[in-house]
Amino acid sequence: MRIKVFLAALLMLCSSSLVMAADYYVDITNRTGYTIYYMYVSPADSKSWEEDVLGSDVLMNGDTQRVTLTGYKSPLFDIRLVDEDDDSYTFWNVDVSTQDIVVTLDNLD
Repeated sequence: MRIKVFLAALLMLCSSSLVMAADYYVDITNRTGYTIYYMYVSPADSKSWEEDVLGSDVLMNGDTQRVTLTGYKSPLFDIRLVDEDDDSYTFWNVDVSTQDIVVTLDNLD
């Protein structure tokens, strides 16, 4: 009987952690007047930036890039963009489930 209760509790624990992981996306629009060469998106509780999500692509002025974030438990992310002049634009604790980003020169670090 105890084994059945233990297995049921273990199953509930495993399935609840799977339910907590979710997929998110954020649309990032470049209105800086410059080309964005690097885009870093990391969980807000991370101590370092993850890989550049643009890869070999760039985000031209006026364009929008959708970034899909798969398997995260929280919708809170930090976002850093770096333009052609090596200027950076950093957004902290962005709730990507409710907000997209329009980056302008007002957001310059």
